Formats: sequence, structure tokens, C-alpha cells
Amino acid sequence: MGRQELAVLGLAYCLAVVSAATLGVVHTEGGFVEGVNKKLGLFGIGGRSVDVFKGIPFAAPPKALENPQPHPGWQGTLKAKDFKQRCLQISLTQLNTRGSEDCLYLNIWVPQGQKEVSQNLPVMIWIYGGAFLFGSGQGFNFFSDYQFNGEEIATRGNVILVTFNHRVGPLGYLSTGDANLPGNYGLRDQHMAIAWVKRNIAAFGGDPDNITIFGQSSGSVSVSLQILSPYNKGLIRRAISESGVALATWAIQKNPLSWAKGIAKKVGCPLDDTARMAKCLKVTDPRALTLAYKMPLLGRKYPGVYYLGLLPVVDGDFIPDDPINLFANAADIDYIAGTNDMDGHLFASVDVPAINVGLLTVTGEDFFKLVSGLTIAKGPRGANATFDFYTASWAEDSSQEAKKKTVVDLETDILFLMPTKMTVAQHRANAKSARTYTYLFSHPSRIPLYPSWMGADHITELPYVYGRPFATPLIYRAQDRTVSRTMIAYWTNFARTGDPNQGHSAVPTQWEPYTQENDNYLEINKKMDGQSMKQHLRSSYLQYWTQTYQALPTVNRDGATLVPTSDDSEAPPEPPTGDSEGAQMPAAIGF
Repeated sequence: MGRQELAVLGLAYCLAVVSAATLGVVHTEGGFVEGVNKKLGLFGIGGRSVDVFKGIPFAAPPKALENPQPHPGWQGTLKAKDFKQRCLQISLTQLNTRGSEDCLYLNIWVPQGQKEVSQNLPVMIWIYGGAFLFGSGQGFNFFSDYQFNGEEIATRGNVILVTFNHRVGPLGYLSTGDANLPGNYGLRDQHMAIAWVKRNIAAFGGDPDNITIFGQSSGSVSVSLQILSPYNKGLIRRAISESGVALATWAIQKNPLSWAKGIAKKVGCPLDDTARMAKCLKVTDPRALTLAYKMPLLGRKYPGVYYLGLLPVVDGDFIPDDPINLFANAADIDYIAGTNDMDGHLFASVDVPAINVGLLTVTGEDFFKLVSGLTIAKGPRGANATFDFYTASWAEDSSQEAKKKTVVDLETDILFLMPTKMTVAQHRANAKSARTYTYLFSHPSRIPLYPSWMGADHITELPYVYGRPFATPLIYRAQDRTVSRTMIAYWTNFARTGDPNQGHSAVPTQWEPYTQENDNYLEINKKMDGQSMKQHLRSSYLQYWTQTYQALPTVNRDGATLVPTSDDSEAPPEPPTGDSEGAQMPAAIGF
């Protein structure tokens, strides 16, 4: 190649880089913000880029155990170039805290073409999970590469991606169950972020009338609750729930006062009067409050789900009624909800650790103990009926692999799949203009420590949704990029049109809507073809839980919450708050 050709190429490169569109400084309701424009591809050739804004406040620094308030705004131009700290939360070791009280910030990724800045793009708002205890808008940090980096979704799907922080743990969900400490502060943070996006996203090139919220695990439950809340009327067009719904047994705390008492006792606040308790809790060191709630990892008598104590509550306002009665609020919101085929494995691993160790065996006694713990509401009859139903297949295959899979199936069914099937049925039954879709993600988890029979565990779809196989190609295989391309296409097409098959990206096969008659679902893995559309996933198990099991008489306080006290011989030896008054035994496993 001669000098003349090199000169022409160099000029073309410079023009491509110079001509790449970028928003520059954007005017929001709080003031001006300036992000960073990142060129895509080899040196930005081709003119594609993405504008990234990090750390824009969507609410004022919150006061402990109070609803979020509007941000007062700022002078000059806010340099939105760095992620802000996560909301104050307990560390993964539960020995310390991390994060800040001043945490209500959001992040925006806007894809740009070569000549003109993007206009009227669909908007996708992510709500992170973490058991309502952990998490942040940017997610984990792997060598300065963040888990929820929105670059791949935004550019491949040609959508605007928004992530944000919301309060978790005691500061997000501590409640006395009355007006003194109503709770749901984390849900209200989420609503504030959604409302901010609705008001401001047009300035970034987004369509404020085409907002999709999506999330995973407790973030997925949050998505489900947000579309049921009357507070979001007119804000949300579509929603995607990945492994968690409002009808999950762990979505709503039915006895918040017991947990509030446990925490209050630990930090030295009054227990006999909720007004005095609330007043004291609000002036307690927020870090002490955060550390007062811990998940017991050892010595538990009950399955781990019972120790998820700080959850959303029916407060008569933001969540005005039991979620089962609120689906009319989502009648015009298109909805995708699905699960992973072994979503329950993460929880079963804690309850029955032997499932992951080839040399250890799972016995019928082990399984019966787990079943008994998960069916307390129905007493021995519920335990025996459930045990017999789930172990019927052992007559033909009593191998350890079969038994371990049964443990995982039980927790997957109870915690994820059955509530999701019930939720999409309710959404469809109440729908007016809305469409309903459901899926099963079954691309096997790649963690080397997993047993060979493993499918897709809880959270393992996240790298594919966020395009990590493209961002970090050396860690992934070609088949993983295929799965990621598929998920981004379906998700972003759905955000654009309400139909996952139609939009900016080609999809490998047609995803048919769900109806209660066809019970359609799409199985998502590396082999996507005409056989990927299936029907009636574990329908006999749904019938068991919603009819056979439900018909059994309830033995624990007519289905009310069972709370062990300090003199209860069945109370866990190390309750969640370090005090048995905080240990809740929800009896609602019967859906």
C-alpha cells in the first residue's frame, strides 16, 4: 500500500471519528450533565459510539427510613463520568457494611450513529436483584469491567439502557406494619428513578412513552410489584421479570413487625410501642441498623427462604392490597416473565449441601426434612403428600443424580416456576391491550464446581442478557455468544414493539404469546429452532400445588405467619436478626 492510499485511509478514519454523533452536554430538570462518548469498533471506524452518563442524581440524599424526595438540582455542569457508591448495605461476609446513604443515582447508555444523535429510542430500565439485601446499579466489578455495563444491550439492540441504585436491607424494607414505619422505601426509590426517566429521557434521545423495566431475582419481584402499583400508572409500557414475581412466596413480608422487633432489640430501641420504636430506629446509626440483620448460614432448622425477612409489604398505599388482587393495574403493560430451569439450585445448595458433592448422598430422609420445612402450613399431611408426589419417579430411577435433581426441582418449583406460571396466568386473564410471554432459560451454567447434571442456576442468564460473551470474548465460547445474541435480540425487540420477534434484531425462531389455553413458553439455549416453542411446562406440578396441596387443611393459624418465640422448642438456634423474635416462619408456601 502506497503513501497516498495510507493518507486517504487516515483521512477517512479521522472523518469517521470526528463525524460520530454525540450528545455532549444534556439539560435535565436538575441541571446540565456531561457524560463520556465511547467510540465502538476498531478505533471507532464506522462512526458508531455510545454516550455514557454515570452518577446522575434522581432523588435527594435520602433520610433513614423515610420516603425519597426530589433532588434540589445543581449549579453548573455535572460531570457524570463515574459510578456512585452503592446504597448502604451489609457486606457479603456479613461482618461489615459497604456503600453510602447518599446513593440515589442512575446511569445511562445511549447508542449513537455516525451523523445524527439518536432520537425516540426505546428505553430499558434495569432493577438489580440481591435478596433485597445487596446490589448496585453497576453490579460486580471485574477488573474495571462492570456486571451491568449497558454498552452491549444499548448498541446491539439500539435502545437506551438505564441502571440505578435503590435502598436495600433494613434501610430499604424495615417496617412496623403500620403508619409509624410503613416500609417499601426501596420500592419507592425504584419508582422515583422510573418517574425521573419518564420526565427526562427525551433530552437523551429516548421515547418517554416507551419505557420497559426489567430485572432479576428480587429485582424481578420489584419489576412485578412496580407494574402492579397504582403509583406507576402511565409510566411503564412493558416489563420483563427474570426469576421472580409478585406472587412468589418470598416477595411479600406478611409479619414485618416481628422482624422490626428483632432489629429494634438488637440496637436498643423500645419494643412495646411502634411509634416509639420507629422514632428510635430513625435516629439509630444507619450502619448499626444495617448490621442488625444477618442471614444465618449455619445451624438452621428451616429452609433458607424463611430467613428472608426484610421484604416489601402490603402497606395500603404503594402496594395497596395483596398482589393477587392488583393485576388489573397491569392490564395494558406488555409482560415477559420466565425462570431458569434450575433456579432453585442456589437455595437447595444451602439447604441440602450434599447435592453438589459427588461423594455425598442425598437420602429420602434428607428430602423429607426439606419438604417438611417447606410445607409447614399444611403440617404432616402436606409433607407426606408432597414427598410422595415428588418421589414417585424414584421407583424407576433412584440414582443419586435423580434424587439430587428432585431436590433442585422442588425448590425451583416452589420459589420460582409455580409463582411465575400463576403470575403470567393472572396477567393474561386481566390483560386488555397487553401481551404476555413466558420462557425457560436452560443454557447450562459454566462454573466448573457445578455437578455435570446442572442446568441453568439462579442468576446465570445475566451475563447473556448483558452481552458479556461479546465484551469478554476470551472467557466465553461461540455458543455462548449465540445465546447472548438471542437474548439481547428478544429483550430489545420486545422493548421496542411489545413483540420479541419484531424490531431492530433478527431472532432465531418465532416466540408465540402465552395464553391460558396453550400455555406456550420459549426454551432459550444454544439450540434455538422451531422445536424451542413448547407447552405445558410441569403442568402436573402446577395442578398439584394449586389444587391438591391447596385443598389440604391448613394447620398453622389458618395460614397466618408462624413466628417462633424464644421459648418455642422449634425456634431456629440462630435466627436471622440474632434474636428469635425476628425469626419468621411464613406459612404461605401453598401459594
